[in-house]
Amino acid sequence: MPQPLAAHLIRTGALSPTREPASWDAPLSAPAPAASWGGSEHPAGVARAAGPFSATAAVALATTWSITRVGGRKRAMNRLIRALQASCSATCRPASSAEASEAVLAVRRTAWHTPVRTACLEESAAATFLLATRRLSVVWCHGIAADPVRLHAWVQTVDGDPVAEPPSTRAYTPALTIGARHQHRL
Repeated sequence: MPQPLAAHLIRTGALSPTREPASWDAPLSAPAPAASWGGSEHPAGVARAAGPFSATAAVALATTWSITRVGGRKRAMNRLIRALQASCSATCRPASSAEASEAVLAVRRTAWHTPVRTACLEESAAATFLLATRRLSVVWCHGIAADPVRLHAWVQTVDGDPVAEPPSTRAYTPALTIGARHQHRL
């Protein structure tokens, strides 16, 4: 008598009972999807972003780097989250799409001059910090996409529009969002 799992798999067609051992069918071949940790669709590393170096963006990148590198590694993400929450709590108004895009692009341009890792996590956090120095808010997002599992961090306007991101960013489900949700006043 088959076990309950085997019986269920036979009923659903996932298993086929045989009297004698048989070889498996050849697996179907398909290209393996490339894992993306948020930087594969951006031209970073391929071509330099045009525009001037920004000292304020450099400070925001240095702040991000310091928060994640100083102290225990296990708590780095917690420290970054607390810093993002604190910076977002001091904002006065939502950043416009143009202001947010300008900040993200300034961080990307400036990252070319830094000798440290600057991927989506560092880039998005630095852009959030940069805007907070101007008392402007965005929503910082950390999300996940499946098959294969991919993580990505980005900023979006308070209206929910991703800033300076490819359309594929919409495939990510935000698992954590940080940022002031301002009420629009007419």
